[in-house]
Order: sequence, then C-alpha cells, then structure tokens
Amino acid sequence: MRRNHQAVAIEDVRATHKMRKKEIRARLDQFRKIWREGSDAQLWEELVFCIFTAGASARMGFRAVDAVRPLLLDGDREEMTLALKNAGAHRFPVERPGYIVVTRSYLREHCDMALRKKLHSFSDPIARRDWLAQEKQIKGLGYKEASHFLRNIGLGGYAILDKHVMSCLTDLKVVDTPKPPATRARYLEMEERLKVFARKVRIDFDELDLVLWSMRSGEVLK
Repeated sequence: MRRNHQAVAIEDVRATHKMRKKEIRARLDQFRKIWREGSDAQLWEELVFCIFTAGASARMGFRAVDAVRPLLLDGDREEMTLALKNAGAHRFPVERPGYIVVTRSYLREHCDMALRKKLHSFSDPIARRDWLAQEKQIKGLGYKEASHFLRNIGLGGYAILDKHVMSCLTDLKVVDTPKPPATRARYLEMEERLKVFARKVRIDFDELDLVLWSMRSGEVLK
C-alpha cells in the first residue's frame, strides 16, 4: 500500500495495472455477473451498500449491510438503527436507515422494486445515472455513489470520483484539485478527463478506475 500519499506518476499507474490486472478483471467480472444473473433483491442490496458507503468506507458499508440484511425488504428505520448500533457497524446509524426506508418506499411505488427493468429502460447511460443522483426520493446517492452502484452491478463506463481517485488524478495533472466534483457539470467534466487519460495510457476505463483506487487504498474491493 502507498503510504503518506506519495505522488503518483504514469509509470506507477501502468505498473499497478500490470500487477493487479488479473485481480481487477476478476472483480469486474463479478460485477457483470450480478447484472446478468442477480435478482432485484441483490440489486437493492448493492444500492443499500452504496447508501452506507457514502461519507464512510467500503468496509463500513460491508459491515452495515451484514447487520441489516434480514431487514432490507421489510424492516423499519428503528429496527435497522438498532441492528447497526448493536453491531457497531456504521457511523450514521440513525440517518442511513432513514435514507433506506424512504428510497425503498419510492422504488416500491415507482417500479415495484423491479430495479433491473427500470435501469434497463434507459437508452442513455448518463440519463440512467441522472435518475439515481437527482431523484429526490432516492436518498444518499450523489453522482459518485450513483456511479459506484452502477459499476458494482456490472454497468460499465462510469467513474467513481472519490477522494482516492481524485488524489491520484491531481498527481497525474489530469485534474487541478483533489476535491471530488460537487456538481453534475463538474462530474461529467472530470469523468471525461479520466476517459481521455485512459486512452492515453491504453488502459480500459473501468479497469483504470480500480487501478487508481487501489493505489491509494491498497485494495481492490468494490
């Protein structure tokens, strides 16, 4: 793992991709399998994972989902909060269950929890993400976590521009600040810059996002 946020160079990116390519491709294959074979309940669990991960960490997201899994389809906010507190699983044990319950209620009314059918209905991948990030009844997903969710269920072409990736891109002079983009326009601009850089270094775009994330985190998770 890189410590103390040592500066990243193009040579480091290529070397990391070469070293971790097999692991990264296997992870992306796992994501794609969810889209091909997973149930709507699995897609919902992945959405909940991203609600938990926002402002936290992937590992905290894993712990939180494990704690509330039996409650995902029918549990209320209070039950989820108690489960999270008992497991010491999340830093926001009250707020995030509220997000989950509101989002679940909206999805039941809007598409009967048929997430695959709803997501498949978008011909434009940008519009698909816009729906997740902009719909006021889908709580806790901005553009980063909407992208994270879509990538985790096997829909490629989205950048997860978190602090790890943005830090690397700043070192590489692809972007001018490590601060994650706060608006839709800025997100699309930074994402396009990453796509241009991917072509420059001849690394698949979806693989590159995981390469950069792993260079700061030391892991290839989700």
